[in-house]
Amino acid sequence: MTTIRTAAGMTVAACATALLAGCSAPSHSHAHGGSTGAAGAATGTQLGEESPLGLGTSRTYVVGDDAGRPTEVGIRISEAALDGLPDGPEATTQMSMLALPSDAPDTGFDHVMLDWNPHGHEPAALFAKPHFDMHFYTEAVQHDIDPTAPDFARQAANLPDPKYIPQGYAPPPGPAAANAVPFMGLHWTDAADNAVPGSFDFTEVLLNGSWDGKFTFIEPMMTLEWLKTRPSLREEVKQPASYQSTGYYPTVYSVRFDEQAREYVIALGGLTMRQAS
Repeated sequence: MTTIRTAAGMTVAACATALLAGCSAPSHSHAHGGSTGAAGAATGTQLGEESPLGLGTSRTYVVGDDAGRPTEVGIRISEAALDGLPDGPEATTQMSMLALPSDAPDTGFDHVMLDWNPHGHEPAALFAKPHFDMHFYTEAVQHDIDPTAPDFARQAANLPDPKYIPQGYAPPPGPAAANAVPFMGLHWTDAADNAVPGSFDFTEVLLNGSWDGKFTFIEPMMTLEWLKTRPSLREEVKQPASYQSTGYYPTVYSVRFDEQAREYVIALGGLTMRQAS
């Protein structure tokens, strides 16, 4: 599944550069039965600052264990947020830059970009349904991914070493510079999803993204219709043979509805320490 946005998408992406400065601002977080672990980071569930979405809100969260190690990072979307979303003929993509809780354990992720696409996006044969894109970025590189930059084509074509590519993932066919999404990067898809026009019924997928030789984000994508069913999804995150940087990497991807909190929970869990090699 390639995630390729055209001129309309470039306008949206350009707006992201103005918002990126806000990604580094500390968020207000709240400990739920948490304490401070040996590593100096709060344990339990730490919540990021709420951001308006539809008639509700979205926010990031991080779960830490008793030793202050991260075990899960994700997004919580309130039940009301799926109502009142822009959806008319003139509605355009709505973007939210979500900072991670400032006092949470370091997950290896820098921030999350949550997009609501009321009319889907290109390629329309695959992704025309109203849906959410959720980019979990490991670093704030978007402002550097500028198609007017003289080295844009070279950086787009600089793919990660094969040993760092998650099993079964591949970049979109064709020139990398043409497929790279401005201010986002190159989107990699899992061959097992078999995203072929005419035979692919999009409900949810998990993408990876790269730029200039490094993987820079993991991206759950899911339709509004599918999320409203309150799905219960849990699957393994495909791993590479080696890792570019030492840190925590997710091994489980899940989506569920928290009945008590009345929130949709999109999680990258099973965070596991890996050594660079």
